[in-house]
Amino acid sequence: MLYSMSRDEQLTYPEALRRYHGNIQSAFDMYLYNLYLLMGVTSYAEKDRDRRKVKHLPTEEDKIFTDRIYRNPLIRALATNQSLQQEIIRLELDKHTDQDNVRKIYLDFAKTDEYKAYLVAEDIDESHRQILLKLYKHCTSSEVFNEIIEDYSANWPDDKSLVMGTIKKTIKALPSEEDFLNKYRPGDDTVVDFGEKMFQLVHHDDTKLLAIIEPILKNWDADRVAIMDMILIKMALIELMTFSSIPTKVTLNEFVEIAKSYSTDKSKDFINGILDRLMKKLDKEGKIKKEGRGLRD
Repeated sequence: MLYSMSRDEQLTYPEALRRYHGNIQSAFDMYLYNLYLLMGVTSYAEKDRDRRKVKHLPTEEDKIFTDRIYRNPLIRALATNQSLQQEIIRLELDKHTDQDNVRKIYLDFAKTDEYKAYLVAEDIDESHRQILLKLYKHCTSSEVFNEIIEDYSANWPDDKSLVMGTIKKTIKALPSEEDFLNKYRPGDDTVVDFGEKMFQLVHHDDTKLLAIIEPILKNWDADRVAIMDMILIKMALIELMTFSSIPTKVTLNEFVEIAKSYSTDKSKDFINGILDRLMKKLDKEGKIKKEGRGLRD
């Protein structure tokens, strides 16, 4: 949003803030959509079972086939969770989904050795969890699956790693309590107390931040610094001076990592050098105040 505001003079802070909150909700909705698709893919095991049963000359594989991937207690915990089902209805996820594509994902996964081994596994309790993790990995590497999600939200490329990590945590915690979604729903501590506060300070204190940064640039003019690099440096500066519970090394490492994804190839080294010099200057001036042992390291 800070970058958008720098490119679009008509984009006001209130509107950018509204979009910020909308993007966070979008990430949570994508998490719900991934759960919905995971359940949808497993549900095709029922149709697969029925299809195999009516074969005139069933194979041995057909005879031992069961729809256990859909009937197992982990998927049933999701399918019967009222809170999750209400969210699915609210988002009208069925209207966003081409079921033929979901079927294609299942049929492709059904050919794998992992799925075939699962169908005859004896240690079934742990097998349920492992097969769902393998299925989800298969889904996220599937071109069809990624196209489905991208059609649902243009933010999928940015939020993919976050959503994938949360889905894996969810699978590992199944079967879950009725209110398990609240564990992953964006909370005020991160959305407002951290994110919104940083957004507000970077926007409103832009001139002050630039005054701190410019002397550190040495042979660089501020206007020559890539726009995204400058935004990231300003954000890191606010984090260093304002958020006392975040260790300085975490701030440095996180913003260098962000630069790898959102800026130029040389940005990570540039930002690392600038932030290192800024940290030493601010520390000397007593402007970095961290709470707890080791937070200044």
